[in-house]
Amino acid sequence: MALAAAAGLVLTIGTAAAQQITGAGATFPAPLYQKWGEAAEQPTGLKLNYQAIGSGGGINQITNRTVQFGATDANLTAERLGQANLFQFPTVLGSIVLVYNIPGVESGKLRLTGEIVADMYLGKIRRWNDPRLVELNRELTLPNLPIAPVYRADGSGTTFQFAGYLSIVSDEFKTSVGQGTSVPWKAGTGGRGNAGVAGIVRQTRGSIGYVEHAYAKQNNLAMAQLRNKAGRFVYPTEDTFQSSAAAADWLSDPTFGITLLDQQGENSWPIVAPTYILLPRNPTDVAASRNVMRFFDWAYGAEGDKLADELGYIPLPENVKNVVRQAWAREIKGPNGEAVWTGGGS
Repeated sequence: MALAAAAGLVLTIGTAAAQQITGAGATFPAPLYQKWGEAAEQPTGLKLNYQAIGSGGGINQITNRTVQFGATDANLTAERLGQANLFQFPTVLGSIVLVYNIPGVESGKLRLTGEIVADMYLGKIRRWNDPRLVELNRELTLPNLPIAPVYRADGSGTTFQFAGYLSIVSDEFKTSVGQGTSVPWKAGTGGRGNAGVAGIVRQTRGSIGYVEHAYAKQNNLAMAQLRNKAGRFVYPTEDTFQSSAAAADWLSDPTFGITLLDQQGENSWPIVAPTYILLPRNPTDVAASRNVMRFFDWAYGAEGDKLADELGYIPLPENVKNVVRQAWAREIKGPNGEAVWTGGGS
């Protein structure tokens, strides 16, 4: 019996290894992908190996076909997708928040505008008791302390979205820094990944940085209010994220490359963004490609949505998930031109 049990264990381990799916890229959704991977292993028989190396790294790795899927928060254009023969689809919406470490200022108390944040990262506002900040925060006692901006040092979709937002609200930022996965920051210190930025902010007095909401929650970092397009100061919550998500017109772009930055709405959080998976349109390993889609098909279900909610991400509407599934069947073909995704298992 002991030998039989041991043999069964070896078989189980071997099966799990055979069903491993590999991906790399964005750190923005990494906390959720980790949870999805843990929860999906038993019901799907798939073991997720995901390396959070930043969106730029994920794009490079899937372009070079060294992983089975890439992950990016910076959606690729139709032209670039065509050049690399890739298909992209969204998994969830996430939110980028501003976190700070100011002695004596509790989470949720600091008020900021996009224009002021842009000037911090341009090096034009250098101290926390700057008159513009004091005027916005009359109920606070802001210290005479240098502002220490923190940004992503690696190629990052989080940077792509954050810099995109600052480019919308500040013409000077758009002209001198612009939008991209890596941009020429004018002030501050770089950290690798959302976790790296969160760590620097946690350890540095006077710092401010931008991270995905889940990292701010996990690290118990102070989060700022931000003035939205309607002129209201809003705090990052599920309700303000959902308000932005409600404005999304997913079906307007066949590549799903929409923007949710600086949306209309009284309660909208200004920096909400989709995060994407990249798959080869012409996979050489059909079973592996089908397994990746099986994994995300599970993630689109009730348990996946529940985990996304718990971590502060916004699940996609059901009709969008169904459009994605239809696109899998239509766009991803095996060597003989057959559909890789048939809606069933591998």
